[in-house]
Amino acid sequence: MNMKTGLLLFMAISGTVSRTSAQTTDPLRFDPENYTVQTLQMPDGSSVSYKAYEGIHYVTNVEDPAYQTLNLYVPETLEAGTAVPILLRTYVGGYMASTAKTPSATDATGRALSEGYVVCIPGSRGSNSVVSENGKDIYTGIAPNGLLDLKAAVRYLHYNDDVMPGDADRIFTDGTSAGGAMSALLGATGNCPEYAPYLERMGAAPGRDDVFASICYCPITDLDHADSEYEWLYGCTNDGVRGLDSAQKRISSELAAQCPAYLESLNLTTPDGEKLTADNYREYLKKLLMASAHKALEAGAEIPDSIGIVFYQEKRLPVSGHLPEGMAPRPGHPQNGRPQNGRPEMLDGRGAPSFGPGGGAPRFNNRTDFVADIDLDVYLAYVASVTPLKTPPAFDAWGVLGSPASPENKVFGNEQGEPANFTDFSLRQHSQDGDAAIDPALQQRIYLMNPMNFIGASDSTLAGHWFIRHGARDRDTSFLVPINLATKLQNTGADVDFALPWNRPHSGDYNLDELFEWIKRTASAR
Repeated sequence: MNMKTGLLLFMAISGTVSRTSAQTTDPLRFDPENYTVQTLQMPDGSSVSYKAYEGIHYVTNVEDPAYQTLNLYVPETLEAGTAVPILLRTYVGGYMASTAKTPSATDATGRALSEGYVVCIPGSRGSNSVVSENGKDIYTGIAPNGLLDLKAAVRYLHYNDDVMPGDADRIFTDGTSAGGAMSALLGATGNCPEYAPYLERMGAAPGRDDVFASICYCPITDLDHADSEYEWLYGCTNDGVRGLDSAQKRISSELAAQCPAYLESLNLTTPDGEKLTADNYREYLKKLLMASAHKALEAGAEIPDSIGIVFYQEKRLPVSGHLPEGMAPRPGHPQNGRPQNGRPEMLDGRGAPSFGPGGGAPRFNNRTDFVADIDLDVYLAYVASVTPLKTPPAFDAWGVLGSPASPENKVFGNEQGEPANFTDFSLRQHSQDGDAAIDPALQQRIYLMNPMNFIGASDSTLAGHWFIRHGARDRDTSFLVPINLATKLQNTGADVDFALPWNRPHSGDYNLDELFEWIKRTASAR
């Protein structure tokens, strides 16, 4: 019997720990008896009954009671003391506030309960959370407060691990868009001392705030570099489908020019050992998109050639009969690469870099046409034609060419609700002051909201496992953002399963079979 099981059984038998005594002696102690039983109907017609522990404050100095609570859901069949994974699902979107929600049968929360896992859904403050003090509105969700709330919720789980169902050593965070960024931040900043003073002032539980694994769908992150990455990638559409005017083209070009130096500074290395720079990045992106297309073809998808995808059968072998550069025949095939059916096959490794089962090169068979190349400019124009691109700057937009504040401008603003620029470039454009720069206090807040600053840091506990997805036609941020995140994590030694799912827009918690196969495999491999 482990210590956790023994303590829970002792409490159940002796009855020495009651709801009243637990709350009186320590307001952050979990009360295992304060729950209701609820039922969730699943899409397949089955139902899941669970214990619902709701409205739990995870800090003692509650500034905004509408958001600073968490809900915990435990399958009713889960035996006391059983150490199962905890799925921590944040519903943050657009860096706005999110209440502690209930499980949904159509996303990962309901699926986790049906799999026998514990589910934690914390609320958190955001750019639109407001309280009234002495007749004045105080905006409570300025950065990094939303992240601090989520870290406090993680601390609560660790602090109560001895009396709470689930295993706090196997917390899987899950979020989409800005929530994906928060999931990445939770995974990258575990136990980082730079957050400790904030958490102490909030009255967060003492102890750890690291997580076991991070699930990040289309993370809107690396905000202080995302504008330049967006323009560097999508600048090829400025004269076409994007239709920018001359002033917007100037902003786009100036931002794009910043990107190569940033990529160089990251010092990223591809799985093949090649340094990733602006010179080879487009080819690297093409490989990842080609792998996504291959996987979709294997699943029976139809992909038109009008969107820049070049299929092998459209290319003719040279007179010599040799395969194009980068292709090789399989063992046993003629050296000219022509199998009996007349179509050469690709070796694994010719497709995507190895980013785990979700992003690895797919299997091929003679019944599936495969992609030989991608005209990236044509493909990016297709992406922009499906969902119009953001105008430059995509994120730090406030005041640039008269643009209103973005959600990100608001989250980096002040407690009076006034937005703020968070890049020197946009601040200079806004203020018309060529020497303008972000003040140090704000710069520190910006720093704390970028997981790229903490991956590999000696004073942070990095989550060991990562599941990162960004749709192959998601234009809400540049493809560079999730690719850089995944590559830096892999370079640091983390276990990373990364892919750009074909034809997927900006969304999350899809293909739950794939996700929960990964969760099972990862949880058992600890």
